Amino acid sequence: MLNSLCKPLSRLPFACLTLTLLLWAQYVKADWLDDYAKHVQREAVKYNVPGYAFVFYEQGKIPRVYLHGKTRKNKGEKITENTVFRLASVSKTFTALLSAKLVEQNQLSWDTPISTLLPDIPFKGKGMQQLQLQHIVGQSSGFMPNAYDNLIEADYSLERVLKSLGELEPLCQPGECYTYQNALFGALEYYFSNHNTSYSAQLHNQLFAPLGMKTASVGKGGLLASKSWAQPHIAIARNKWREGAVESNYYRFSPAAGVNASITDMTIYLQALMGEFPTIISPEMIDYVTTERVRTKRETYRRSWRAMIDDAHYGLGWRIYDINGVKLNYHGGWVKGYRADVAFLPEQKVGYVMLMNAESNMINSTTAELWKRYFEQADTKQ
Repeated sequence: MLNSLCKPLSRLPFACLTLTLLLWAQYVKADWLDDYAKHVQREAVKYNVPGYAFVFYEQGKIPRVYLHGKTRKNKGEKITENTVFRLASVSKTFTALLSAKLVEQNQLSWDTPISTLLPDIPFKGKGMQQLQLQHIVGQSSGFMPNAYDNLIEADYSLERVLKSLGELEPLCQPGECYTYQNALFGALEYYFSNHNTSYSAQLHNQLFAPLGMKTASVGKGGLLASKSWAQPHIAIARNKWREGAVESNYYRFSPAAGVNASITDMTIYLQALMGEFPTIISPEMIDYVTTERVRTKRETYRRSWRAMIDDAHYGLGWRIYDINGVKLNYHGGWVKGYRADVAFLPEQKVGYVMLMNAESNMINSTTAELWKRYFEQADTKQ
């Protein structure tokens, strides 16, 4: 191919050499993602991961989707683009955008107090009368991190867990410090049920249906009703997994961890996050939920990431990393048997999602490796 292109330039050897080098450079740059995909597959084989799906999307280009493994380790079907996985805490990013939609429609306000969300469950802790929707979605309630996750995992009811939270004394005042929660997101589920609707219905009507996310759902029933869904796999020893049952506990706190989706759905989601569906998710909404609110210094020490992250914050349902002056919006998810990651660069219009049907920490290193390689190849263009 290069010879045929150079033929007309045979009397201009330096021009031919320049053309050859430019074409080769473009080939190498285009191939970096395939090299990364091979790396991920080798890691999955090494750690015996049952299956995964990931997508890399750069605005203006065709999404690159990579699939590996099966829905069930020994006797499942092959993972496809429409295989549905649990998103776990990646659900919080959807909750942030749903909240932003409801604020835009004047159905809620970011200043909506806990007394409006939970009128019959008093929050008695010092300063808790100032607890608002923005503090819940923004992980700055002031309660001890992961307060009463143990009650969720023990299958306590939504109401009982929320009542227990109402008795808890905070570590700091709302908005003053980063205190990651799951149980407190149940306040939104409770609020919707008191207004003759549900988180599932709101998410479907406000985001899933308008965006055309056809296999996305909320709840255990939604996952099990999917035409193809990935079975959870739980670690029993180093790099050994057993097939598990889908548990209901965190599904009762759906705004925290109740969304299901395929890699096809998540590709659409990435496109929306990059402003491609502005009448559904406006650029202003995306900017608002990904604005830095509380510092999360501990994130800068994450293994695999610490050489990259200069600073870290939490916005509204999103982690915000500073990587050498470049803003990366990110969130990870983990529930029994599943892992998920979503991340995008708002200025560069580039995004990545990985979904996995095992609790493997492999996802920590592979996501960090993706962005390391992306920045390396981007630097060669300059």
